[in-house]
Amino acid sequence: MPVCRKRRDTDFACVLLAGWQPAAWRDKRHKCRRDLNVVLAFVNDMIHDPEVARKIAEFKRKLEQVSAAAGPSVSGKGPALVAVSKTHPAAAIQAAYDGGQRLFGENRVQELVDKQAALPPDIAWHLIGHLQRNKVKYVAPFVSMIHATDSERLLAEVHRQAEKIGRQIPVLLQVHIADESNKFGWEPDALLPWLQTGAWKAFSAAPIHGLMGMATFTEDRSQVRREFQGLRKLFDACREQVFADGPLDADGLPLFRELSMGMSGDWDLAVEEGASLIRVGSALFGAR
Repeated sequence: MPVCRKRRDTDFACVLLAGWQPAAWRDKRHKCRRDLNVVLAFVNDMIHDPEVARKIAEFKRKLEQVSAAAGPSVSGKGPALVAVSKTHPAAAIQAAYDGGQRLFGENRVQELVDKQAALPPDIAWHLIGHLQRNKVKYVAPFVSMIHATDSERLLAEVHRQAEKIGRQIPVLLQVHIADESNKFGWEPDALLPWLQTGAWKAFSAAPIHGLMGMATFTEDRSQVRREFQGLRKLFDACREQVFADGPLDADGLPLFRELSMGMSGDWDLAVEEGASLIRVGSALFGAR
């Protein structure tokens, strides 16, 4: 933790108050020296605020309805909700956890590392934001999945760091499906030919579990749907032409079975096009 290192409970309280925003750390550092009981009383009130848990329960009901109408996702199951908690304080995450949510997504490595250290150990943390190769080592010991694996060089580094600590880190290959140059990912026309070379087999500690994509930020839902349809088509081609014979998990099921697409404004379209993972933040936690 950046400040208040003398006591772990004080660390946690200060982190909750500051919300992991660098400016907040500077502005509120002096508050961490107040009486611990006062701090924890305030934190307790925030943790037991039922609003976050209520919103998640309400959203999951909507998700079940849309999923039931759309049919199974590419995984053969209903889509899983990745609660995107970036920039939100630990109190909000704890409230969601207390309401039964266990899968959370973060964009920034340092924020993810800090939150993982302070929150319950059975949370499944997904890193969903752009990842630099020199930061892989910080999340390698605990991250459950990396969504934005956008190059062979990054895949190789995830493999290297995972192999060093004797674990496997599931990854999704990010595909550039948006009509925007500021988004990352493999070009759709290049990904399947690369997979067909078998080069990915050298990175066994970073098993490929599927694809991820971010649609164009637009109010044109027909465009968003076309982009999701294109990613689904590419997913199907990869599964049929590259991963049809494995690798398999311990239950004998294909590892390549996840399709991560859809956010707060377009998750319903993603579910209708077969998403197995949807990344939703503001609809659950409110505006940042």
